[in-house]
Amino acid sequence: MSEMDVSQGFDYDLVIIGAGVGGHGAALHAVSCGLKTAIIEAADMGGTCVNRGCIPSKALLAASGRVRELHNTHHLKSLGIHIGSVEFDRQAIANHASNLVSKIRGDLTNSLKRLGVDIIHGWGRVASQQKVIVTTDSQEKTITAKDIIVSSGSVPFVPPGIELDGKTVFTSDDALKLDWLPPWVAIIGSGYIGLEFADIYTALGCEITMIEALDQLMPTFDPDIAKLATRVLIAPRDIETHAGILAKKVIPGSPVVIELADAKTKEVVDILEVDACLVATGRIPVTKDLGLETVGVETDRRGFIPVDDRMAVLSAGEPVPHLWAIGDATGQLMLAHAASAQGIVAVENICGRHRTIDYRSIPAAAFTHPEISYVGLTEPAAKDLAEKEGFEVTSVKTYFKGNSKAIAEGEADGIAKVIYRKDTGEVLGVHILGLHASDLIHEASNAIAQRQSVHTLAYLVHAHPTLSEVLDEAYKRAVHSH
Repeated sequence: MSEMDVSQGFDYDLVIIGAGVGGHGAALHAVSCGLKTAIIEAADMGGTCVNRGCIPSKALLAASGRVRELHNTHHLKSLGIHIGSVEFDRQAIANHASNLVSKIRGDLTNSLKRLGVDIIHGWGRVASQQKVIVTTDSQEKTITAKDIIVSSGSVPFVPPGIELDGKTVFTSDDALKLDWLPPWVAIIGSGYIGLEFADIYTALGCEITMIEALDQLMPTFDPDIAKLATRVLIAPRDIETHAGILAKKVIPGSPVVIELADAKTKEVVDILEVDACLVATGRIPVTKDLGLETVGVETDRRGFIPVDDRMAVLSAGEPVPHLWAIGDATGQLMLAHAASAQGIVAVENICGRHRTIDYRSIPAAAFTHPEISYVGLTEPAAKDLAEKEGFEVTSVKTYFKGNSKAIAEGEADGIAKVIYRKDTGEVLGVHILGLHASDLIHEASNAIAQRQSVHTLAYLVHAHPTLSEVLDEAYKRAVHSH
């Protein structure tokens, strides 16, 4: 494309601030739409997901999962397999993760270069409408663009009273380096990050104490899934749990000292001494020093950038022309693939094609052993919606122990739950715990994206014997239960 084509007088059609998975997805789509694009990154290409999140954690989970399987002599015996002692090398497992990160980061950088996206290293901030300033160690330069997308991402949240030293008290950022295997690890938070690390650490021989401030363990999951997950992922393992308990104070050292308090009264109830403490209390956006105030944009009290469903940034409820935001910085769904989806929606709107994001059909997964996945609403959320809109909600459950493929694998722990409208049969949410749950969920997310009804879904054909029949069974049960 010739320089003449770039929107009159601008350096670029599109400048993206932040080269995580969201910014990368937006850049790829922008190029396919013919936009001259630049991406600004202050740290590592690939952002959280590639460097400190999804990618390295899957490498550690894969290795530790194999160790867990090989240690499970009872399971192997049931398949007729006998095995000697199992040894593993912590450093080699850590290297598997860091090699994977380098490879994926390289692939991501190369894909941008190959498509002619300009990669600018430095800190990008909005200077005024359609203008961005990039600061590097030595200089500042100004770039103009017809449109700007902010995809600045997030960092781990550390509650007050908790002191990090990166060695004995740390967040997922450091845990993923797997520098050492502390004999006894306290994990603060029982969301998917806490669960995945509990899975990795227990497989490699550590003891865990899990501390959750809310009354229920795994508060973000559907209650039925949380109940079964407690039975399958926590009870049989070396994990003790405290719910309704606040880690009021965490002091690094050897040992790490943790003051446990009642979450409601804030009174100290116990002092815990452990070898290490992982703080897995969620994530907060990186939205300070982005120059948003120059265009009249205020973040909400938690620091998230307000956006509409087209991903336009809002100022006092109105869209700011030519300014868009995607990914964790918007706080909508803090998932890598949600950021990519938002990036594509933003670019579509930049190109004058109206498109909105459908959060209900975006799936999520925890890569524990077995996996947990879900899409759409939990049952309590569906019931709230039903009350507001005046319809009835019902749900069906099917179990992996009735699935021939799961039985053949000797992995029959699991459940699939489908939540749907009683009147139309429209699927509102699907939750799966079991073997390959993260792959099984997509059939359900596609169904929700199309707003399909169990009355249609029950007649689709699945290969036998496969795990996918767990959902087939659920849809059929929903239809026959009326």
